[in-house]
Amino acid sequence: MSQIVQHSVPTLSRRNLGKAGLALLGAAALPRIATAAQVPATVQPLASTRVVRPELLRRAMSAFHRHGAQIARRDRIAIADFSQPSSQPRFYLIDMASGMTTTLLVAHGSGSDPAHTGFLQRFSNAEGSNASSEGAFVASDYYVGKHGLSQRLIGLDPTNSNALSRALVVHAAWYANPDMLRTHGQLGRSQGCFAVSEGDLQQVFARLGEGRMIYSAKV
Repeated sequence: MSQIVQHSVPTLSRRNLGKAGLALLGAAALPRIATAAQVPATVQPLASTRVVRPELLRRAMSAFHRHGAQIARRDRIAIADFSQPSSQPRFYLIDMASGMTTTLLVAHGSGSDPAHTGFLQRFSNAEGSNASSEGAFVASDYYVGKHGLSQRLIGLDPTNSNALSRALVVHAAWYANPDMLRTHGQLGRSQGCFAVSEGDLQQVFARLGEGRMIYSAKV
């Protein structure tokens, strides 16, 4: 489920975040990049007003601007802050107009944390690395795979250009459920995918949809 955790790091106000997003949105969205079955989910009221750390937000906005032609839907973005441990809600779903933010748990890849410390140690774009990748992704179509309903991602940077061939996707997993924190103090690890809790998947798909950007970094 969505969680609210206070941090001591500096934050941007909702008003300033909204301005940052609006400066990059433009007047109209571009054509959609993928066609797939729609997920029957409704966007619910936002659960949190937490915002992303300023430096990470600046990098995400730079990527949003740089890849604008490939980002079809520009009203919301997602940012994964992998400088935080897996025990913290670090997956931000951001409304670009208002700056309102929903924060969720998300797992990182086992190849990014071989000793299973709960902290991402490194990124990789290599096939077979089982690591999370850094950079901007665009959410593509939905499919049903070994983790149930999942969403393909297309890497937009040299640091994540193999995302599609590596099958780095958004999916739900038991090891990303909140009860893992009670029993282990951290989440389990994926094979590089953005694995969220089973209870959060519908909201992630409702907010992310196709054609929106996910930005992954450790700043």
